[in-house]
Amino acid sequence: MMVKAILVRVVWRIIVIAVCVFVGLILIVVIFQSRFIYYPTRRIADTPRDILLDYEDVTFTASDGVKLHGWFVPATNQRGVVLFCHGNAGNISHRLQSIQLFGELGMGTFIFDYRGYGHSAGKVSETGTYLDAAAAWGYLTDRRAILPERIVIFGRSIGGAVAVHLAARTEPAALIAESTFTSMGDLAADLYPYLPIRPLIRTKYNSIGKIGSAGCPVMVIHSRDDELIGFEHSRRLFEAAPEPKQFLELTGGHNEALADDPQTYQAAVDAFLSKVLGPVGGSTANHSR
Repeated sequence: MMVKAILVRVVWRIIVIAVCVFVGLILIVVIFQSRFIYYPTRRIADTPRDILLDYEDVTFTASDGVKLHGWFVPATNQRGVVLFCHGNAGNISHRLQSIQLFGELGMGTFIFDYRGYGHSAGKVSETGTYLDAAAAWGYLTDRRAILPERIVIFGRSIGGAVAVHLAARTEPAALIAESTFTSMGDLAADLYPYLPIRPLIRTKYNSIGKIGSAGCPVMVIHSRDDELIGFEHSRRLFEAAPEPKQFLELTGGHNEALADDPQTYQAAVDAFLSKVLGPVGGSTANHSR
């Protein structure tokens, strides 16, 4: 009997410890949720000038008064402008390869930092990223007088969710969503299958529920080798997107797909842009009011 009582106590202690650990993990997810989502960097590592590109340092203001920072990088024979919504880590200075590629495709780039990133003020949040992207759109259409039909909204990773949100509320020439997810809840469930994570996620980024409202051509890009965001996320987004639409399948990890096969990437994006904006140097290159 004594041995049985000891075993019962041991089992109960194990259960109590397991429950405490489980509850602790849930509390960590709830309390420190934003720290698992956003990884901003303040220091600007390099600028477009480091890769021999001219650019304009831009400051603008979100509708709630937060001061934001970005770069406007023009292109030779410019046929349009990319409004670039970057991913959850680093800042605009870590996207020079993409800026250079878009320039080679005859696209100027306006890339901005969300609040809390780089030289932008404030603290990042889901709502904040939406306000920041809307302010970037306003900067292009109002201050630079660029026609909406000459603007391509581009977003990579979490920036894809920001881009989808913006495209559903504006009338751009096109939307390009790269290496992104259907919703933050879906992604969290993939990453933490041992936790009842969905009800705990306050940050929604519900792209699957918004992309159908994008009234423009859509290109979805993803790699089957993506170790962070599953390939099926983009396939589901593509299925939910309106026509006309195009899917580009790449190889390489989440942060290596562009570098892994830049020729395939560039050729496919160029063909897509030519459909919606015309060829580089064509008669459609006049993009201002």
